[in-house]
Amino acid sequence: MFDLTGTAIVELLPFILIGFAAQLVDGALGMAFGVISNTLLLSLGIPPHFASASVHTVEVFTTGVSGISHTLHRNVDWWLFIRIVAPGMIGGILGAYVIVWAGESARPVVLIYLAGIGLYLLWKGARHRHQERRPRVIVPLGLAGGFLDASGGGGWGPIVTSNLLIQGANPRKVIGTVNTAEFFLTLTISGTFLVAIGVSQFTWSSEIGRATLGLLIGGIAAAPLGGYIAKRVPADGLLVMVGIVLTLTSAYGIWRALS
Repeated sequence: MFDLTGTAIVELLPFILIGFAAQLVDGALGMAFGVISNTLLLSLGIPPHFASASVHTVEVFTTGVSGISHTLHRNVDWWLFIRIVAPGMIGGILGAYVIVWAGESARPVVLIYLAGIGLYLLWKGARHRHQERRPRVIVPLGLAGGFLDASGGGGWGPIVTSNLLIQGANPRKVIGTVNTAEFFLTLTISGTFLVAIGVSQFTWSSEIGRATLGLLIGGIAAAPLGGYIAKRVPADGLLVMVGIVLTLTSAYGIWRALS
């Protein structure tokens, strides 16, 4: 049990603020909570598979609240949701087992790819050249996004959201659909981690416990706001913001991998 008084609250506060900011960005733009939170836990020296498991445990709750918000604001394309959620869950199961047994050696390559996608989206949004059309490549995208999300601790949003936008899907609908589908993805990945690692071995030090609880409090507090923001911001504006966030987070990940 956590003693939520005095010093304990002060220790929780940075994680609460990070969780709030990360989820606010994630809910509004369809990406970043996993990347930001996982980067934080890795910087504390947490092993990749435990960091990823912690982030996905928190995301079960934050994506649930965020998905409800997007549904209420009518940001979900159910045609797209049905086609992307099952492949994402399958990819997530495979990715969770891969990171437990093999690590994340492919992550720098993925980050370079995402940085390039971010710059392209930024260019399209700034030039107002987004032409809406129904995406065609969906199932492979769901598989890849789910796999990389579990194996890298974050990747569903950057991979799936960015590629659907490149194919011409409506930004608001993409963000709402990807966020809503992510609840089922994170629930599947968290369960897989518990099976692969073992419940008896899934113990947290006090530092990890504070980080997880703080991220959870901040993330849930911000989750209802994402649907409202995505509904109000114009399509080109969303495209530009997605491009900026994707480029910055990917560039930081590349710098960490090379340093």
